[in-house]
Amino acid sequence: MSFLNQAITDVTPLSHEAFAELKGMTTTRSLKKNEFILRQDAICKHIYFVKTGMVRIYYLKDGRDVTEWFAYDRQFCFSIMSYFHEKPSKLIIQCLEDCEITFFPKAGLEKSSDENLEISRFYRSLLAGSLIGSQLRMESIQFETALQRYQSLMNNNPEIIQRAPLKYIASFLGITVETLSRIRHQLHQLTFIN
Repeated sequence: MSFLNQAITDVTPLSHEAFAELKGMTTTRSLKKNEFILRQDAICKHIYFVKTGMVRIYYLKDGRDVTEWFAYDRQFCFSIMSYFHEKPSKLIIQCLEDCEITFFPKAGLEKSSDENLEISRFYRSLLAGSLIGSQLRMESIQFETALQRYQSLMNNNPEIIQRAPLKYIASFLGITVETLSRIRHQLHQLTFIN
């Protein structure tokens, strides 16, 4: 089973016909490290599937960039507000590594969702997963300490810890690089002692 088929099946199982219909509307591109998938002020007209590689989703605030999320091998991402409101995106999606990205066009997804119950179920589940992820991120920022956020990231998304630059991880956690270094040192010491 291909990466894309598996990722779709992880969202919701589909018949061969529904798979074929979904695949028929997509395009796949190879992008180099630092290339943009979505630029600031562009309208997000696709849901992006990161077949291979890692991307960073971020926005600019007061002259600095703030990391909102990462997506990597076999994950979906997009700019929710821009996608639904069809307005310029504040979010930017940029490749942190060489990537292979599959583009699911909004127009095709919505048309197929109106005509095919399986694709409608897939589309709803995909959107629901994104919204749940956004709420979990908000709750983490509001209710967890920096140490708890880092430990959660280590436990749930170790790929991010291993592959993303520290400055982007710190930005994602809402802390400085210096604070992140202290947390990592503290955890290393605890691991060494135990």
